Amino acid sequence: MTSITNFIEHHFRHFNAATVKDAARAYVEHLRSGKKMMITLAGAMSTAELGLSLAEMIRNDKVQIITCTGANLEEDIFNLVAHDHYERIPNYRELTPQQETALRERGLNRVTDTCIPEDTAIRKIEKHVLKIWEDADKAKERLFPHEVMYRLLKSGVLKNEYQIDPKDSWMLAAAEKNLPIIVPGWEDSTLGNIFVSHVVAGELSSCQLIRGGLEYMQELINWYNDNSSEGKGIGFFQIGGGIAGDFPICVVPLIQQDLQKPCPFWSYFCQISDSTTSYGSYSGAVPNEKITWGKLEETTPRFVIESDATIIAPLIFQYVLENSVLPASATKEKAAAASGKK
Repeated sequence: MTSITNFIEHHFRHFNAATVKDAARAYVEHLRSGKKMMITLAGAMSTAELGLSLAEMIRNDKVQIITCTGANLEEDIFNLVAHDHYERIPNYRELTPQQETALRERGLNRVTDTCIPEDTAIRKIEKHVLKIWEDADKAKERLFPHEVMYRLLKSGVLKNEYQIDPKDSWMLAAAEKNLPIIVPGWEDSTLGNIFVSHVVAGELSSCQLIRGGLEYMQELINWYNDNSSEGKGIGFFQIGGGIAGDFPICVVPLIQQDLQKPCPFWSYFCQISDSTTSYGSYSGAVPNEKITWGKLEETTPRFVIESDATIIAPLIFQYVLENSVLPASATKEKAAAASGKK
């Protein structure tokens, strides 16, 4: 069977295809040089089941931190426990308003061609998450959204309800690695709305129970400084646009311009985007614009792939998995650890 690497190297020669190849090669070189990578998830990538490829990237240390929307954080877990109850609507473009209403009345929330079931996904998770919120409230403990999800997954209460192979859940892979996750704007999510409803109903004491975006930025400052030592910047692989990309990329100018402290620029940038350039949107801005804002520098390898992320991201991830090797320093560390055990 032809590998994805061979297929891309042979067929992807021009236009967006060539950019895919260039970006994948540069991702590999970035890791080989000992640098780390952030992946950002916008849109509905979890409902698109990107976990099939992203989980393998996490397990193989090809990504060291993830920034995602609240929707992507929760929807991977919805899929984990309710996959058999999802419905695909191939002809979604042809639905009438009456047919959309019928889906709603059946408790099916449509995301393009896929319907998330209200009762078997969202409400099933709600009761378990509410228990974590209530326990934290009693203990006067404040948690980040991803910490709540990690507690949920690590508790094992969902284990008997998995409806997909656990290896295909990127959140499970992240929880096992205790991977840092940044979740800006969590309130713009289903569980964020549900959380507020419990506060308003008097079942939780305050919205301050959940730590928010400004505190996430504090955490990201510390993580970036700790992981970009020796002048090695972090790579930035952006899937889609929106707050998942806009928020974390600002950590570099924050450190350099607002804190007036040195730090390396982001040292790799790739965005898979379907946003039209020149309309004034940040998501549609070409990477060079980020140079003016102090996020990238002239020498940063930078790519924009104008295509569907559900097609392109798995191809690049597989290319990286087939080609990445640990840098020499990391290989020596592993060998030393192994000999120490013996």
